Amino acid sequence: MSDNEARYTVRSLIVTGIVAIIGTVLVLEATGRIDHTEHKDHVPVGDFKAIHIQPGESFRMSRKSSELHAVCENGYLAIAADVDPSFRGILVDYKNRGVRCQRPSPTDVDPASRVHEQSDD
Repeated sequence: MSDNEARYTVRSLIVTGIVAIIGTVLVLEATGRIDHTEHKDHVPVGDFKAIHIQPGESFRMSRKSSELHAVCENGYLAIAADVDPSFRGILVDYKNRGVRCQRPSPTDVDPASRVHEQSDD
């Protein structure tokens, strides 16, 4: 290698990387590409999946809890955060249908109407 060849120190490469990340975030923020929502109504609480278990079959599950808990809200299963129980979300399937936490009564024609009536108050 010749003495005229430029050499970069590790410090200068780290500083360049940090400046590039900060610059990218600032440009995305200035152009409005980063969305900061104030409405928490349409923010997903989490992503869930069901595990089908046959009788006598074992399955592996993490020993650490998820920091979420479930409550029954007007006949539908709601998921709430342990740190903020007032932040709840109704659990829905892939077609946006509510997951019931109890069997519906045969006399109840539309249990979803109760949820909409109470949320309009």
